[in-house]
Amino acid sequence: MHPVLILVARRVVLGVLLLWAASVLLFAGTMILPGDVAQSILGQSATPVALANLRAELGLNDPPLTRYLDWLGGVLQGDLGTALTNGQDIAEALGRRLGNTLFLAATAAVIAVPLAIGLGLLAARYRDRWPDKVISTFTLATVSIPEFLLGYIAIFFLSVNFRIFPSLAAVHEGMSLGERLYAVSLPALVLVLVVLGHMMRMTRAAILNVMESAYVETAELKGLRPFAVVARHAFPNAVAPVVNVVMLNLAYLVVGVVVVEVVFVYPGMGQYLVDHVSKRDVPVVQACGLIFAAVYIGLNLVADIVSIVSNPRLRHPK
Repeated sequence: MHPVLILVARRVVLGVLLLWAASVLLFAGTMILPGDVAQSILGQSATPVALANLRAELGLNDPPLTRYLDWLGGVLQGDLGTALTNGQDIAEALGRRLGNTLFLAATAAVIAVPLAIGLGLLAARYRDRWPDKVISTFTLATVSIPEFLLGYIAIFFLSVNFRIFPSLAAVHEGMSLGERLYAVSLPALVLVLVVLGHMMRMTRAAILNVMESAYVETAELKGLRPFAVVARHAFPNAVAPVVNVVMLNLAYLVVGVVVVEVVFVYPGMGQYLVDHVSKRDVPVVQACGLIFAAVYIGLNLVADIVSIVSNPRLRHPK
């Protein structure tokens, strides 16, 4: 079998095993959470008999292994279960929320990825000169500030003082694309600032590493323009590490939006997860955690496969 296919198959198997391990950790973690969903539903005035009956009805008295196998079997069949607090189908509720989260992440990615790559190319072209220093300083500052603080700063200046964008990212069915984009402007801006620095600095570092190669020196000796050398000769050969860091940050845009969604009261998966953590609604927490894990592992798997396929020594074995 071709070496590329072998490595890709290994990565896929490893991704499935990691997802299974994540499901075990998620289930075990939710089991040790403090609090009791039965108490949360019935309130502090509930009698012991009522609590015991509700726990039995919800299956909270079953052995952990039995509960895990039942939950995993349902997930494999596409059944994420039912929310304990309101009896709502979790898959149906998450379908709408996941769409909102993916829309927000995609909006930020469409801006952040080309901007980061462009700034990385520019910084590499003007290495150690003022454009490089300005870009590096700005992106390092945005990476160093927590996203919740960036969110409140954006709200203070762009919503309260100048009233350019809404402070709450309220979206609903029936909104046009333009209205939806306007509503998510601030959270998308915050996410762009959070991931921009990491992608830009990795792009710059990968290009500068390739710039030391002999073929780049040959291109320079031919008299090609410096930016053409960087864009046409150095960047294509630095794609693998750039793709890796882009995929990692895309995974963060989906998985790490929890704080941003809470700050802007955005009706996505992060807000849904936080609401049900406070209610000790274990099935919802497990479903959200598993979807986040699947997205993160899946995007990292794509990055690994792209890195493998882009390696010429593997594509053309001797």
